[in-house]
Amino acid sequence: MQYSRVYMNSIAYELAPVVVSSGELEARLQPAYEALHIASGQLQALTGIRERRWWQENQRVSDGAIVAARKALAGQQVKARDLGAVIYAGVCRDQYEPATACHVAAALGVQGNTAVYDLSNACLGVLSAILDIANRIELGQIRAGLVVACESSREINETMLQRLINTPSMPLFSTSLATFTGGSGAAAVLLTDGSFSSLHGQRVLGGIEMAAPQYHDLCCWGTTPISPEHCTPYMKTDAVGVLNHGVELGTQTWQAFCKTMQWQTDTVDKTICHQVGEGHQRMILQALGLDPNNDFSTFPYLGNMGTVSLPITAAIAQERGMLRTGDKVAFLGIGSGLNCLMLAVQW
Repeated sequence: MQYSRVYMNSIAYELAPVVVSSGELEARLQPAYEALHIASGQLQALTGIRERRWWQENQRVSDGAIVAARKALAGQQVKARDLGAVIYAGVCRDQYEPATACHVAAALGVQGNTAVYDLSNACLGVLSAILDIANRIELGQIRAGLVVACESSREINETMLQRLINTPSMPLFSTSLATFTGGSGAAAVLLTDGSFSSLHGQRVLGGIEMAAPQYHDLCCWGTTPISPEHCTPYMKTDAVGVLNHGVELGTQTWQAFCKTMQWQTDTVDKTICHQVGEGHQRMILQALGLDPNNDFSTFPYLGNMGTVSLPITAAIAQERGMLRTGDKVAFLGIGSGLNCLMLAVQW
């Protein structure tokens, strides 16, 4: 897919306030580590993640999304009444229904002729929602749309910590490792047709998406009923399977992406990847033949924040001068399913 009049006017974010180091998590896991004869320092050694963030207890994800959304609209000529779509794309939601997007839209003052809904696609949620809004803009259905998301890793981290302490086993430690990389944050992306201001922002040139749904059971996050009134969250990840099959799917997607966009590997000035961890980052860039010096990472101090990892990383890269006017930037996303989505953006 290619776009001729889609612009990314702003990317805003809000970081969760509670910083949790890998050392702190391992201190709590010490009884399990002793039972399994695991040396301290494994979380950082295996993932490259030194710390991540948590929201305060019992904070609703819509609250974080609302803060990020207001930041995205601040200083823009786009007002709430101009939004033709508001999509909440986080894995974490306030409840099953109504859509968390409704809470965000209400806080912004959105009413009337606006599409307001949630979209779910694991860690690709925000990128998928960007495509949804980009398609609406390209078709002339709307002039502007807002993607919002907020992720919280605190609850699943707490649950898996206690489960590993209560029933320590190497298989459980292995499938829980990815869970402990999780971080928390919120992001919002404002997209328009460029008609609101002479300062258009970044141009969304196009993208490609590919799927390998035969691997849908490699990474799962959900709830298990423990009584008629209560459920407990769980998460399990075959990290090796996700890495190997993810790199394979990513390579196929990259080839289709370059063909669609008529780009070569050396056409790309900068890359922003979904922030999984050190091993995944290194292997995917190597497989695609991309220079790691042109990639910007946040996972060492923010962890894997799911849907908001990539947009927050792009925003921080821009703040730090990594992304400059004229750069051809590739957003490289992969999520459970397995699904892969890549976007071409002209900075």
